Amino acid sequence: MGKERVDCYTNTFMQARGVMPVTALLVDDERLALDELAYLLQDFPDVEVVATASNGPEAVKRIDDLEPDLVFLDVQMPGMDGLSVIRKVRVSGGHQPYFVLATAFDQHAVEAFRLEALDYLLKPVDKERLAESISRAQRSLAERARTAPPEPPAPPPLPPGPKPPIERAKILVRAQGRHLVVDSQDIIYATIQDGTITVVTGAIEGVANYRTIEEMQSHLDPDTFWRVHRSYLVNLHRIKEVIPWFRSSYQLKMDDKRGSEIPVSRVQTKRLRTLFKL
Repeated sequence: MGKERVDCYTNTFMQARGVMPVTALLVDDERLALDELAYLLQDFPDVEVVATASNGPEAVKRIDDLEPDLVFLDVQMPGMDGLSVIRKVRVSGGHQPYFVLATAFDQHAVEAFRLEALDYLLKPVDKERLAESISRAQRSLAERARTAPPEPPAPPPLPPGPKPPIERAKILVRAQGRHLVVDSQDIIYATIQDGTITVVTGAIEGVANYRTIEEMQSHLDPDTFWRVHRSYLVNLHRIKEVIPWFRSSYQLKMDDKRGSEIPVSRVQTKRLRTLFKL
């Protein structure tokens, strides 16, 4: 294939108007392969690379935190291969991006499409085939947006009335071999990973004795604690900064010792804008 044909194809793609922008996560355990793909994607202005990952578990966490539209995923990686990443994300019940597998081997194609991967690219990645994958992703994202059910209208506000006093809940937290009783108002945020809930306060970080974030949230003041993301519950009074992120999304910088930055899911972004008049 001549260079002129590739450049013509890419220029046509770049000149298109009204196409849906795409946020992308790149996953490969080989640094050179990541850099090469990122370099190729620079020619596609409608694609924003929001992060990279070098292994399967890191990819799963990035998908959960950043909710990218598209994931370019190597197949053969140590620990958790690309196909296992897709399976884990499919059963998680969380954000479901489109996947494009990029590999030097073609024997995984059947399994990839059984898992409903959007496309399958062979390395070294050809720019024209890359453009086809991106165009396919944009069409799929546009169709998903078109067929998505509309958000239900907000219920009418209840008439104001006296609020019952909220009991200050106590949370048992295991930290440094001890079982500590923490006042809920001292909690800065809680997060769940692999079934374990970590609670962060100004003084300690430990494990709560709840099985799910939903169970923990039900015991806390709903006017104070907000489920900003599937994996995060934050204390509204301990938010230090609202940080603009990609594609009109945001992160929350908390006032713990590390200044943890917590992603706000797309579903919760509307409430964030309302709360802080963004």
